[in-house]
Amino acid sequence: MKAPLRVLLAYGLASLVGAAAFVYPFWLPDGTLSTRSTDAPLIAGVVGALAIAAVMAEIRAHTMTGADVAVLGMLSAMAGLMRLIDLPGGGSGIFLLVILGAVALGPRRGFLLGLFSMALSAVVTGGVGPWLPFQMLVLAWVGAALGLIGRATRRMPPTAELAVVAVAAWASAFLYGVLINLWSWPLTPGEGELQWHPGLGAGETLRRYWSFYVATSSAWDAAGAFANAVAVIVLGRPVLATLRRFAARLDPVVELDA
Repeated sequence: MKAPLRVLLAYGLASLVGAAAFVYPFWLPDGTLSTRSTDAPLIAGVVGALAIAAVMAEIRAHTMTGADVAVLGMLSAMAGLMRLIDLPGGGSGIFLLVILGAVALGPRRGFLLGLFSMALSAVVTGGVGPWLPFQMLVLAWVGAALGLIGRATRRMPPTAELAVVAVAAWASAFLYGVLINLWSWPLTPGEGELQWHPGLGAGETLRRYWSFYVATSSAWDAAGAFANAVAVIVLGRPVLATLRRFAARLDPVVELDA
């Protein structure tokens, strides 16, 4: 079922606020970047409120029901607990369930699944901090992207779909890493070639950030990407089939064709 405009606007506004939260420090004058570590509660509150507003708009528009909310809550809780499971190679179990859940449920549900799963996992693992709203947003975007991919692969042969989802799971680890490192990079002290400081042009900023990412996080993300892909290949087919049975029971609320 297609969502009305007000529902899409709620999701779009949440993403817009999130994107602004990532990039606004690059327009702050030197000496004010310390606010980066104190703005997290405000960002989390705004994004959380917008996510709840999106859910309420969906319920009012009859594009989400109580059963839909229950499934999202159950999957988010399971994904949050799966963050305690370390996959070989540095991956985390939370990504597997968010990836496959988003593929089965669609982009809007994928967005909410990523957002709420990361929030719950932080409570479970004691990982609440100024980084949390940014982790929530990035995993929400990963969920939305995988939901779009799931919409495109739904009618593929199972083996072909699994291959596409595995590649997407591999890429999602790098996407997550590239974006999540952006929240703290302006706070990195120093004057070296890997640091940012006010006055750099866009091209030099991108060059320095890429060098920073490659030097500090790319190897870890490569290991996580490998773990994601292997987990999808090994477990993806039965888990995805189970999740799609849940989705079929929610039809036409879940975005099977919309």
